[in-house]
Amino acid sequence: MIEDALGPIDYDESGSGPTLVLVPGSCSTGAAWRPTIAGWDGRFRSVTTSLLGYGGTAERRTPDDGSIDHEAAMLEAVVRRAGAPVHLVGHSFGGLVALTVALRGRVPLASLVVMEPPGVELLRTSGAADAYQSFHRMTADYFAAFEGGDTDAIAGMIDFYGGAGTFASWPQRVRDYAVRTTPVNILDWRSAYACTLSAATLAAIAIPTLVVCGGTTHPAMRHLAALVARSIPGAGLATIEGAAHFMIATHAAASADLIAGHVRKAQAGL
Repeated sequence: MIEDALGPIDYDESGSGPTLVLVPGSCSTGAAWRPTIAGWDGRFRSVTTSLLGYGGTAERRTPDDGSIDHEAAMLEAVVRRAGAPVHLVGHSFGGLVALTVALRGRVPLASLVVMEPPGVELLRTSGAADAYQSFHRMTADYFAAFEGGDTDAIAGMIDFYGGAGTFASWPQRVRDYAVRTTPVNILDWRSAYACTLSAATLAAIAIPTLVVCGGTTHPAMRHLAALVARSIPGAGLATIEGAAHFMIATHAAASADLIAGHVRKAQAGL
């Protein structure tokens, strides 16, 4: 745990070697990375944390100030504790936070891996109206359902990403945590929509970058991942066949292999 002036921040580490800071997505904690970390058999120093409002990490945002910069500042504290430069790896909303840290340039990074970051505004600024509307309709329906009293409203968002029946397939404790943290996730989405991204802004990222996407994830997310990769100079785009959005759990071995390969290339200066 990091005892920060603005509240505690989850922090844990294991293994030795090049340092990876692993950022989970919404509705989860650093524990989400355990299956992926297991694939490295201790060959990397793996640092995990949780986003604002999840696990032991205190919320800093308010309904009136949901800026993603609050998430970035928290993650920068984790990177400093880990000892920069680090290889920064983010999944889902954690990937969007990782992109924001890279763009802010306040901590040195050795490389970047983002796995399906929901940078929805990039779709809008790139003219991808259909893909943008897919996200917008989903979140509008999700927010309305929750505000209307549907305690399981988050299931629609989960199934948008993972396919019909994904939420129902999760263990009860995981479903319960997602339901309990729905207000935090809604704030995450508001932060994502307020995060202005364009091809021009992403072109400023000048570190080795890999964008990862699932082969069966929602078409709008696949389109977005391709746009992110195309906008960052020299970035690679990798697809995990058969995987949807929650790949670090369902395809942990493939996720581990892709991340490890990227880190090794970055370490070697390739």
